[in-house]
Amino acid sequence: MERITGTVSRGLRAPIIKQGDDLKQIVVDTVLQAQANGELEIRDKDILALTESILARSQGNYCTVDDIAEDVKEKFGEDTVGVIFPILSRNRFSILLKGFARGAKKIVIQLSYPSDEVGNHIIDYDALDEAGVDPYADVLTEEEFVGKFGRPLHTFTGVDYVSYYKELVESENCECEIIFANKATAILAYTDCVLNCDIHTRVRTKRLLKKAGAKLVYGMDEIMTASRNGSGFHDQYGLLGSNKATEETVKLFPVHCREFVDSVQQLMQEKTGKQIEVMVYGDGAFKDPVGKIWELADPVVSPGYTAGLEGTPNELKLKYLADNQYADLSGEELKEAIKKSITEKDSQLKGKMASEGTTPRRLTDLIGSLCDLTSGSGDKGTPFVYIQGYFDNYTD
Repeated sequence: MERITGTVSRGLRAPIIKQGDDLKQIVVDTVLQAQANGELEIRDKDILALTESILARSQGNYCTVDDIAEDVKEKFGEDTVGVIFPILSRNRFSILLKGFARGAKKIVIQLSYPSDEVGNHIIDYDALDEAGVDPYADVLTEEEFVGKFGRPLHTFTGVDYVSYYKELVESENCECEIIFANKATAILAYTDCVLNCDIHTRVRTKRLLKKAGAKLVYGMDEIMTASRNGSGFHDQYGLLGSNKATEETVKLFPVHCREFVDSVQQLMQEKTGKQIEVMVYGDGAFKDPVGKIWELADPVVSPGYTAGLEGTPNELKLKYLADNQYADLSGEELKEAIKKSITEKDSQLKGKMASEGTTPRRLTDLIGSLCDLTSGSGDKGTPFVYIQGYFDNYTD
């Protein structure tokens, strides 16, 4: 009988993970229990994914606000610090800003507008047009911004982030000034010591600031790259990919991810005899059509994955074949012709019309987005995702 089902993504419920837990054993046992319950049958080329959050939690990769403050103070001394291009997030950034403020005497926050890097809008483009403001050229003080736009609230959270960030800094006995500008070098009119908080554009931002004469430039990927007072750290990403844990602690991005996924793959092989691909995932890479938020606030979608997940898809566009090459065929004849094309397709289809529209993004980015949407970020309790049939095609 011909199989009807294609790709299936399942969220797997897991225990609440704490520091020191044997996560490798827990994740493998969870999959084996799901099979024992008749909820799935483990097959070669299945994909087992787990959130970066629980891996970091099991590793105990945390630091405190005081650790961050100490690092900032050591790097910037007594100078006014320009904190530029932060995202608008209580979970992702507010607690980091608390640490920055605790380690400085004055902070000048430079917000990009009308939105932050990941698409959180302070205002919309229509409001800019009505006010005659050019976001590519104009630098606005907080007073000028409020005079033109009032104090807009975030579409989803209802938070006035301008006031929220300023009050947070001042609550740490640190002076705060806020400006709005999209040119990184605008901050140099206020201070030549800069902490750039952008994620995916950070390398360019640092280059532009240094070229323009900034005295000190650090990115968030350079804060907490080593342990302080026995804290966790991330030698590659620093504070990037971190989340608020408590009012005084931050969960950092997990470390040693490749070693972890390889060990899970090996244990699954020992237990089942099947070759399973394994990955750690964070934010998916997709954009919300209502709030305009681009979800990716982590430095990468997947900080660690097994070798079988390297690369991009190499797929034919079936509707292209049906509408063009096989336009005169139908029914079983059409089906068999398409199957033959898939079986005989070139090993590299990039740039060819038959693959147009297949969007060959990296496998880990595609799968990570699927996982993020499957597990969600709330109370589902499914930090493990088990995917089957992802590498299937129409011939399987």
